[in-house]
Amino acid sequence: MHASAVQPTPERILQRLDWQVIRRLDGLLQGDYRTLFYGTGIDFADLRDYQPQDDVRHIDWNVTARMNTPYVRQYVEDRELTAWFLLDRSPSMGFGLVDRPKNIVQTEFVATLSRLLTRNGNRVGAILYNNAIERTIPPRSGRNQVLRLAHELLKPATSTGAETNLTGLIHAGLNSVKRRSLIFLISDFISAPGWERPLALLSQRHELVAIRLYDPREVELPDAGVLVLQDAETGEQLFVDTSDPVFRRRFAEISAEREAQLQTSLKRAGVALYAISTEEDLVSAIVRMTELRKRSRR
Repeated sequence: MHASAVQPTPERILQRLDWQVIRRLDGLLQGDYRTLFYGTGIDFADLRDYQPQDDVRHIDWNVTARMNTPYVRQYVEDRELTAWFLLDRSPSMGFGLVDRPKNIVQTEFVATLSRLLTRNGNRVGAILYNNAIERTIPPRSGRNQVLRLAHELLKPATSTGAETNLTGLIHAGLNSVKRRSLIFLISDFISAPGWERPLALLSQRHELVAIRLYDPREVELPDAGVLVLQDAETGEQLFVDTSDPVFRRRFAEISAEREAQLQTSLKRAGVALYAISTEEDLVSAIVRMTELRKRSRR
């Protein structure tokens, strides 16, 4: 289920998104897009006593420990927003139907949000990761920056032969993004454990939007007879009979166990996750995500 067709060009992708996605979003989500994703100011101004209505994420724990009473950091609004995309480019992101695997959905999502943000003068940058940093793209504004991001994401990822570990990507965000920013972490979260603590730190320091891309066939196998399944991370192959109801039921049980573990890890990190299916309309997914974020702030 890996994409094998010739990839479209960044220019064609952006033209199509301008007409089919962004124009629709302009009609459905009127107003400044930065307010849909970003809920606080980004420049540190001062410290003050904690009040009951304050966001606990703004508590300065070092000062609180020294003073033996809660203190929060105050921020002032900056007219220019900087957004970063932390992008999982591991081979499992290539899973899905030929014309719409997870990595194509990732490219479209990044191009759409980058276009919405940069046309108002905001800057976007990205860190591309495949068990090591592939490339860091410094934040810039403008249409050419969107095309550059799309160009980099359209390059095929190579298998490292090892299980993905998202800890490296999250640490890269912690080390590279010094100023409080809007950060989109986009992955399928098929990863070795251990990323919960750095993810919690990333959420405390920045406005974090964590997005999980998935394909429905990762959750429930269709009845398609005998198939050769290949682990995109390690290359291991396995013959399976998907017409066997016992096998399909066991596959679903394993998927449910993996989902439960993921939710436990996210709860431990204190981070909300927005799931987007490869079969979901991109406009509907973004509208749903922004509505959930607005409701969570009330």
